[in-house]
Amino acid sequence: MLFRQLEPRTARTTAEVITFALWPFAVMMVLNRVFIKAINGFITDDYRPVYNASFEFLNGRPVYTADFSSVDPHYLYGPSGTLLIAPVAIIEYELSRWLFIALNAAAILLAWYLILRLFKFGIGSIAAPALLLAMFSSETVTNTLVFTNVNGCLLLAELLFLHLLLARRDLWAGVALGLSIAVKPTLAPLLLLAAVRGQWKVFITACGVPVGLTAIAWPLSKDPEKFFTVVMPYLMESRDYFNSAIVGNGAYYGLPEWLTLLVRVVMAGVVAVSLWLLWRYYRHDELFFVTTFSGVLLTASFLLPSLGQMYYSMMLFPLLMTVVLRNSVLRNWPAWLAIFGFMSYDKWLSDRWQGVGRNLEYLRVTFGWGLLLIVVFCVLGERYLSARREGRLQFGIDPAWMTGKNPPSLAVTAAPRHDDSVAPEVDTREPALK
Repeated sequence: MLFRQLEPRTARTTAEVITFALWPFAVMMVLNRVFIKAINGFITDDYRPVYNASFEFLNGRPVYTADFSSVDPHYLYGPSGTLLIAPVAIIEYELSRWLFIALNAAAILLAWYLILRLFKFGIGSIAAPALLLAMFSSETVTNTLVFTNVNGCLLLAELLFLHLLLARRDLWAGVALGLSIAVKPTLAPLLLLAAVRGQWKVFITACGVPVGLTAIAWPLSKDPEKFFTVVMPYLMESRDYFNSAIVGNGAYYGLPEWLTLLVRVVMAGVVAVSLWLLWRYYRHDELFFVTTFSGVLLTASFLLPSLGQMYYSMMLFPLLMTVVLRNSVLRNWPAWLAIFGFMSYDKWLSDRWQGVGRNLEYLRVTFGWGLLLIVVFCVLGERYLSARREGRLQFGIDPAWMTGKNPPSLAVTAAPRHDDSVAPEVDTREPALK
């Protein structure tokens, strides 16, 4: 059956033409990123400190010995993360790194499939190769594999969490989230999503799993307390290198602290209003609400706290996929200009215009995250203001052309003709997106 699908055929529709054209590009992009770029590696090696720490843990030696005054990658996982990831040091470094690359690539591919299923697309749809090509051509997937970090596994955990949350399997959703938090707290903000949906059982396992793993790892570690006394204070500090958060670029460009704080407060207000509008008017549209709310929440968690790195953007793929939904907030060009800023693998460093190129390269991620949040705020705000002006807030804030129906208060009754018959109603609704 598999080989039957691979048999060359002549496309009969435009959709088939595009699908047949995209699949070779997508597959070759995956192979290039996994077997060429990732295996080649780069000067930045996120895996070496993880491997070294795991090796020290397995041999009963101190783990938290990094010199935080250097700009080299440091080992920052907690005792629970050390326990989970320690098996990577059972074999020699190079083979271990290759297997970890394969693990992340497999996790990303499974997450790709889960995104398709979340939005009711199949492998045979045009969305499948388009999404696969977009994911593996992005900076976030490319550098996750090249630098060899754990973000691919975190993306899989996010998709498992979203699927299980929508299926109301709260305890298992908490397990998926808890395992990710045990390694890195990147997805911890998603606990707010469970809270606003009233799915409180998620907290039992989401908090219980990392606490339980920490309790197991504590007596097995030589210096577990140093994670809380040394590593966590470092994580709370903002640095002016490899940091696309507002405070990172503010420090790099020497902005006064009051201005950096003001920008953060304003952006926090933008996020708060967007989240409130989503909860108030969209929480019953579960797929749109869960994917958009989580995307806004995670983008804010990259931009506003002390540290945000470009490849964190991998967690925003579910948000970007909402563009296929009719009421998506991403169906406009400013949104995709923002997405280009933090997803593109292009480099903007210029030999001819060095200052301009450096600024474009260093600021594009920060501006991209910020612009995305502003776009969501403006789209939702415009819908709200229009609905309030037209007196239809009680029916939601989506305009009539988007929902395909008019609220009762706005229904227009046709005047009867002289023969007392009624003019036939014309259905102007847009067909539902498949």
